[in-house]
Amino acid sequence: MLKITMSVLVTFVLVGCGKSSSLVPNHKLFQSVDEKDVLLVQEGKNKNYCIRCGMKISTYYKTSHKAEIKDEKFQYCSFHCLEEHLGEGVRLKNPQVIDVSSLKYINVLDAFYVVGSKKKGTMSRVSKYAFSSLKDAKIFQKLYGGEIMDFNKAREIVVKDFKHYR
Repeated sequence: MLKITMSVLVTFVLVGCGKSSSLVPNHKLFQSVDEKDVLLVQEGKNKNYCIRCGMKISTYYKTSHKAEIKDEKFQYCSFHCLEEHLGEGVRLKNPQVIDVSSLKYINVLDAFYVVGSKKKGTMSRVSKYAFSSLKDAKIFQKLYGGEIMDFNKAREIVVKDFKHYR
């Protein structure tokens, strides 16, 4: 009887009596969005996956980037994967990043990146989230920390990551 009681007690603690419990992780990441909110630009059976690492775009949509080479469009789960492609010497056309606030793509040169926030990064320990407005970036920064910078400064951080991993 004690074994059954302990088993039920452990179940209630872990499951939280049907409610979310801090002991049971919520597997929805901050970077994730519902499939219906994802704009896919790639073609083919693997169109919902990062061209570099294969991670699902919708799972990491808030850190995703896209670009083109000639007439082919590519999506990346993260700045890290975009930089990995750039590091091969390719010339990407029209690079864009998701604006966290609107979930729409914006030109990377117009983005305000919040780098190093408390929100988990994608493919890196250092998070990088982009915003179309400085106001939104400052609100995010106030809530989660990090430093606001432009694309080129954020790219320097990404390049340092690659040097660290080698």
